[in-house]
Amino acid sequence: MLARRPFQPVRLTLSSGQSFEIRHPEVAMLTRTSILVGTDLAEDGVPAEFKIISLLHVTSIEPMTSQAA
Repeated sequence: MLARRPFQPVRLTLSSGQSFEIRHPEVAMLTRTSILVGTDLAEDGVPAEFKIISLLHVTSIEPMTSQAA
């Protein structure tokens, strides 16, 4: 997903109903049990913070359409 070239933006939806948009592969990092997602991106693309999300709570990963991206 994150290594795909060209990268296609995706939306992660969690068991809580919360969702995160990953528009650039540089703002997410996958581990064996978690995904770290950068949030509150500044104009320069640098995230203000990261959320650490257990993969057990990811209920869907959907490609974002070009209109939503």
